[in-house]
Order: sequence, then structure tokens, then C-alpha cells
Amino acid sequence: MNITETKSEGLKKEYKVVVPAADFAAKVDAKIKQISKTVKLPGFRAGKAPFEMLKKKYHDSVIGEVVDETVRAGTAEVVKSEKLRPAMQPEVKITSFADGKDLEFEVNLENLPEIKLGDFSKLKLEKLVAEVPAEEVEKALKYISESHKETVVAEGKKAVKGDVVMIDFVGSVDGVEFQGGKGNNYPLELGSGSFIPGFEDQLIGTEAGSKVDVNVKFPDTYHAKDLAGKDAVFAVEVKEVREPKKVELNDEFAKSVGAKSLEALKEDIKTRIKSDYENASKMKIKRQLLDVLDSEYKFESPVSLVDAEYKSIVEQYEQAKKYNQLDASEKEKSEDELLKEYKDIALRRVKLGLLLSEVGQDAKISIKPEDINAAIMNEAKKYPGQEKAVLDYYLKNKSAVEALKAPIFEEKIVDYIISKADVAEKTVSVEELYNFNEEKKATKKTAKKSA
Repeated sequence: MNITETKSEGLKKEYKVVVPAADFAAKVDAKIKQISKTVKLPGFRAGKAPFEMLKKKYHDSVIGEVVDETVRAGTAEVVKSEKLRPAMQPEVKITSFADGKDLEFEVNLENLPEIKLGDFSKLKLEKLVAEVPAEEVEKALKYISESHKETVVAEGKKAVKGDVVMIDFVGSVDGVEFQGGKGNNYPLELGSGSFIPGFEDQLIGTEAGSKVDVNVKFPDTYHAKDLAGKDAVFAVEVKEVREPKKVELNDEFAKSVGAKSLEALKEDIKTRIKSDYENASKMKIKRQLLDVLDSEYKFESPVSLVDAEYKSIVEQYEQAKKYNQLDASEKEKSEDELLKEYKDIALRRVKLGLLLSEVGQDAKISIKPEDINAAIMNEAKKYPGQEKAVLDYYLKNKSAVEALKAPIFEEKIVDYIISKADVAEKTVSVEELYNFNEEKKATKKTAKKSA
């Protein structure tokens, strides 16, 4: 097998591979000898038929298989002998082949760039930290008490905002009931904004036994397209008016929500808020690091990878556009502006992805079982009360577990670089900590990868 480099432009490489006719014929003979061990010909036992007879019968039928095997082996040899790292599967084109002649084919590919890693200790980063204000703890405590408040029947009372009315209702459009517009003994908190705009306001002042026709208009963006923008009438009967029972914030209340005391509950709340602040801080320093790396490192990225990433972003954009899910910043720009922006994002993602991968290999970073377990537990914590269902989901779905590996690997690499960098802490306000406007300029909601 003869390998010749015929073209080299940046990362793009092209090779010509020639398999001499004699070598190819030997491969064909070897394939026929392989099948001769099991085939039977009339008058001969299995494996005993004359080779020339077998060759005459099976030569033409094995040619295609031998060509395929030879081309695959030749492509692998190109990669190995030339010490290449293909960005994507090489493209192969057979340029010359005839029985008794040399087999010739071309191998085209894009090589991954060589990346020389610098000294990460010279990177200067700023970690934003914020103290937990006492009012934030009180606000969270109030939210917990509100979510655990009880209501009691208020005999003869007219409903006010904050009360809960137990209602039966039937909705109709143009006199015709519609699916999903009916409910019985439904607890509706007035002022919660959980129903169609204007619905709850029309029940203020009602009392048990009141029957009211509530007239509303479905929002133009309503999820059910057959109702969006239409006027509707709900026949409502108020069965009961209930008023909230005042919650006493004391040790007994704290114990009812699983804490040892009110002070312990406040400390737990503060710890959780502090954890949220840490996550926000980590997101910001990661974005800062990626911006620095993007600026510091200059190398050519494979066009094929950039094009594939760009295609993925555009497909997500088209889906968001189809279902009216574009964010405000996207709606303000022309499609040409957005597509140019998406191209830049694709290039950035590929570049940083290659760089982080190089760091991971250089530092011998790997994913351990405990990393997977920690990630699954973090996912479960996002769904209070449903932790077991989340754990069962990952236990039964290997593909879901596999999907966690890429972000885990990236996070470990980012943490590794940050641990090497010169990091200075800066105390900021909570508002500044959660100001991600600058980050939004560099990324999009369509992104599945932080880079």
C-alpha cells in the first residue's frame, strides 16, 4: 500500500492511496479461502472443493466486500502512519479500480489543530462574592410561611384579594363549551394571577352561593391556538370563601417544616441562599475564564466542526421561531444579523471545546463514578419531593447518564484551570452578582453548551 500526500491547506489534508493489483488479488484469494472452509460444492465435502473452482464461483461476489475492507483499512493506515487526528470522519473517494488493476482512492479530511497550552497561573480572574442580606432571609421565610399557610371558612364574608374561593366553573366560547374549561370545587386564590387575566378580579366581592358570569379574553399568545385571542364566558358558582389563617413564625412552625427551631430554619435558609450565590459566582467566573481563553488562544478551527455546530444552532433557532419562542433580543434583530451572530457563536464553541479537550487530556482529567453520582443527585435536588423518580429515571436510562458526562467533563476542566489561575475575590451587591446582561451578549438561549 502506497500513501502520498497530494494536498495540504491549513488543516485540510488530501492523500492518494494505491493498493497494487497483486496485493489486492491476494486479499481476494484470502477472502475466498476463508469462505471455503464452510461452503459446499456438489460432489465435495465442506472445505474440500478445489480452490480454482471456488475462485471461479465466488471471485466476483467477494470483490465488493474486499474493496470495502481494503479502503477502510487503508484509511485507518493513513491516519496512523501520518499521525493525524481527524476532526470528523474522513471522506473517501475511489478514483480507479478494475479487476487485475491497482486500486486507487483519495482520503480527504480536516486535522485537529495543534494547541500549545500556556501557563494557567498567569491568568488573572475575578471571583464575585456577595453576603446574604438579612432581608433576603426574611423574604424567603415569609415565602415558606405563605406556601404552608392554611385557610379557614369565612361564613358570610365577601371575598377580597388574598382569600381563597372554592368554585365550580364552565367556560364557553360563542356559547360552546371548550375542552379543559370546566372544573369543580377548585381552590382559587384571588390575586394569585393563576387564571386568565381579569378572571380573579371579577370574583372579588362575591360570597358563598354567588353565581357570576366572568367575561375574559384569552391572550393572543395562549398555548391553545384554537382559543388564543378569543372572548370567553365562564359560568362560575362560588361554593365557599376561605380566608388565610395567620402563620406564627416560631419554633413550632419551624418544626412543622423539618427544622429544629426558628433560628435553625433561618440558618438553613441562609445556607441555601449562599449556595445559590456560589452557583451564580461560579457561572460568572466560568464565563470570564472562557472569554479570557477565547482572547488568549489563537488557532485555526476545523471548518467541518464549525459548520456542524452552526447548523445545530440554526435548527434550534428555526424551531424557536416556529413556536414563537424567540427572546426579545432575537426579535429585535434581522435574520441576517442573527445568522452572523450564530456563526460567531459556533466558531467560539468549537474553538473553546477543542481547547478544553486539550487541557483535559494534558491534565489527565477523567470522569469517575462519584462524579456521575454527584451530578445525578444535583439533578434530583431540582425536583423537591420527586427525588426518587429522578433517580429511578437515571437508573433505567443509560443514555441519560451518558448525556451527563460531557458537561461533567467540561466542569472538571474549568475547575482545574481556575484552580491554577490567579483568582482575586471581589465583594459585590446581590444585584451585581446576578447581572448576566454582559454574558447574554456572548451566548444564546439556544446554547446547549456553555462554551
